[in-house]
Amino acid sequence: MSGQEHFEAGERVAVLTTQPLDRLLDYRAPEGGCFLGAYVEVPLGPRKVLGVVWGPGAGGFDSSKLRSVIRVLDVAPMRSEMRAFLGKAADYTLTPMPAMLRLASRAPGLSDPPSMRKILRRGDRDPDRMTDARARVLDTIEEYGGLAFTPKELADMAGVTPSVVKGLVKQGALREEETPRDLPYPHLDPDLPGKELTQDQATAAAALEEGVKSGAYGTTLLKGVTGSGKTEVYLEAVAATLRAGRQALVLLPEIALTAEFLKRVEARFGGTPAEWHSGATMTERRRVWRMVGQGKAQLVIGARSALFLPFRDLGLIIVDEEHDTSYKQEDGVLYNARDMAVLRAAMCSAQVVLASATPSLETWANAEAGKYKRLDLKSRFGASVLPEMRAVDMRSEDLLPSTWISPTLKFAMKARLERGEQSLLFLNRRGFAPVTICRACGAQVACDHCDSRMVEHRFLKRLMCHQCGETKPVPEVCPSCQVEGKMAPVGPGIERLGEEAAALFPEARIAVLSSDLFGSARALKQRIEEIAAGEADIILGTQLVAKGHNFPLLTLVGVIDADLGLQGSDLRAAERTFQLMRQVAGRAGRAEKPGEALLQTFQPEHPVIRAILSGDEEAFWKAEAAERQAAGVPPFGRMAGIILSGPDLAQVFDLGETLARNDGALRQIGAQLFGPAPAPIARIRGRHRVRMLVKAAKGAPLQEAIARWIAPLRLKGDLRLSVDIDPQSFF
Repeated sequence: MSGQEHFEAGERVAVLTTQPLDRLLDYRAPEGGCFLGAYVEVPLGPRKVLGVVWGPGAGGFDSSKLRSVIRVLDVAPMRSEMRAFLGKAADYTLTPMPAMLRLASRAPGLSDPPSMRKILRRGDRDPDRMTDARARVLDTIEEYGGLAFTPKELADMAGVTPSVVKGLVKQGALREEETPRDLPYPHLDPDLPGKELTQDQATAAAALEEGVKSGAYGTTLLKGVTGSGKTEVYLEAVAATLRAGRQALVLLPEIALTAEFLKRVEARFGGTPAEWHSGATMTERRRVWRMVGQGKAQLVIGARSALFLPFRDLGLIIVDEEHDTSYKQEDGVLYNARDMAVLRAAMCSAQVVLASATPSLETWANAEAGKYKRLDLKSRFGASVLPEMRAVDMRSEDLLPSTWISPTLKFAMKARLERGEQSLLFLNRRGFAPVTICRACGAQVACDHCDSRMVEHRFLKRLMCHQCGETKPVPEVCPSCQVEGKMAPVGPGIERLGEEAAALFPEARIAVLSSDLFGSARALKQRIEEIAAGEADIILGTQLVAKGHNFPLLTLVGVIDADLGLQGSDLRAAERTFQLMRQVAGRAGRAEKPGEALLQTFQPEHPVIRAILSGDEEAFWKAEAAERQAAGVPPFGRMAGIILSGPDLAQVFDLGETLARNDGALRQIGAQLFGPAPAPIARIRGRHRVRMLVKAAKGAPLQEAIARWIAPLRLKGDLRLSVDIDPQSFF
């Protein structure tokens, strides 16, 4: 604790709490005093709330009337660099500090005393009588690979009462153990031999290791074609970080990727790292949070929120598949984990590696400008070669009505089946059909709470709204004209495509990979492992399959609708289509067998489709960059989205009009204001949504101007305003 400011008992301290207040609160330090950055429990009205000692108290209030800090929690204090990071992240995203603190303290049971606790594992007996509830408990333990649970956690996750869990303990089907609260993670050995690297890989790995050894901040774009072995390269940077006694963080865009990745980490370092994502149990997440703070977890594999863990000495952050849109948090605190990784590393003198086969234009432009270093892996690892890519011109294909697999693609799939190889059909649409229409009156079934069409999910036998999650049965009678038997699905979803594939190839084993078909992350991970082991002939997938999975037997990728992402007015439509198609195509031909990718398109002459087929990525990025620069939009300009919402549309528009009339703070920095206008999805969960867009020059002080612009606003009733700096989507 050397160099850390200590406050004596009774001294005035300022505490930042997790409650939505616009200021620090003064308290008296407890008996025994407290340190700057200490996690504390403090009284607020009748409640006890979590907070962090942020500095000396402000004064101006009779200290004898101050309430005292209840207690200091038995966890590592928040480091000064973490407090600075939260402050800068709050300023950048225009987020209140209490919301940032909530992100940084999202570990269950933080304020529990560090006593021994009872945990449950699978016992060696089966219950004398199996009921549905008991089966759910045992399935939950099985699904999580034998991890330990607290009794309450197991009951909650299995959806049963505590008495069911107690009964299984009595029967010996569950075993109760006493265990210390949280144990350190196994030691990882960076000096175990890694895979033999190619010359290409070894050069890149040496450059990354050099950066780590410098102990200074730096960001590197690691760009390599799909299958070029980027993971092996950056694991050498992880090894160099561990040798230096520092901690490393690897961010992955999809939980389903962690299973395969953990195996590679274990093979390289001889132990399993810490995991931080929604698939980890609450018990495990608390352990990760505490051990990271004590320096007893050397490596964390996590989702975007792992950036806010209390690392003791973070030396390296890897953002794998850095272009992936799931790194942008779209509700609550609106932040982009890629940008926050760079900020966090700058605050603690760490290195960042942004790895991708198809980098975001922002990252590509930063590398071009010399802000980031760039390393290229130009060839695929081992014997595999890049797939041959061809367009299937759908204008000249003979397709039956309500079918989507062209004769050309069908012929290629048949050849793969005969050779015992796998085919993948890609369609970026979940569900069975995107629209359910009444053939009598033409009405489409819409969500009752949102301005969006409901999607049929035939496996679930329900219609589902992809905005709010609302579901209802598929109606027999049209809700609009009351005619029976005329409701029909229109357009393809991934489930409907599955029916077509099954009809064409009745003997084939078909697997559908879509995020909404799996009850848990673990179930999805298990299915992906089975497919990789060859337990399917035809795989159907949404964008989930574009995210770095390795299917060794896969030699054909068929993109059902390559034009889908080119529709609409999103400024990133071309970039996203390019990335998605290249990523999906890259899944083919990972082993010795050459791969082929067929893109079904009605516009084979479209510049994006031509760029995908030609493989000239640099030409695509240069052309895309020139267009964006001419328009003054990101990454060559600044943008912020303002989303206003409320139950009364007139009130929401009035708020927008008031803001538009009083835009002097924006005009002072030369910014343009567009709107108010209805958001593309104008109602979600019963709330009307209105959007405004602020556009400014690259160097303009955008956040400062927006803060001044919205400061005088007093939101009445149920009106809400949120600011999205650098918006990624415009819904």
